[in-house]
Amino acid sequence: MRSLYSFIIKPLNERYENVKKVENKELIINSNIEDHRFVSKKAVVVSTPAAYATKINIGDEVYVHHNIFRRWYDMRGNEKNSATFFKDDLYFAYPEQIYMYNLKSHLDYCFVAPVKNKSYLSTSKEQEHFGILKYSNSALEAAGITPGTLVVFTPYSEFEFIIGDERLYCMKSNDIAITHENEGNEEEYNPSWAQSS
Repeated sequence: MRSLYSFIIKPLNERYENVKKVENKELIINSNIEDHRFVSKKAVVVSTPAAYATKINIGDEVYVHHNIFRRWYDMRGNEKNSATFFKDDLYFAYPEQIYMYNLKSHLDYCFVAPVKNKSYLSTSKEQEHFGILKYSNSALEAAGITPGTLVVFTPYSEFEFIIGDERLYCMKSNDIAITHENEGNEEEYNPSWAQSS
């Protein structure tokens, strides 16, 4: 079973990540199917496209767009699957909807860790639009922008992901606006809720 242009994927665990372990107990943190923040972005590749070769293989773990597994209510209140639903627990994913595979950035996507805000005048814990590049891609590396580089990214370009125990922002290469020389005192901001127990 192969799609011509799309990957066929299934959720790595569940479609939604609504439960957080706190010590020895499970805490339900969301009961709304429409909130995109709790839709799982982790998947496993079941089939690759037939029309072209790809570096992504069957069985690879991938990070995908949140709308692939998302459910919603129609105007009559009926619960519906997303347009990418295929059958059973299988979904179609276009190449542009896959952001990372086997901890490697896909296409022109990259991942940036937010940095702690050093300003005493701000109540925000992270410095807005600043980050440290964690996962690069070939286009950025060709420009000399490698992991560990302090970058500034454009507003509203970032999508939040939890990769391992880190909160990272996914964005496209052209959303990286400026690179900075590291002062040496930049510290990644990783809130405790992003870390699994």
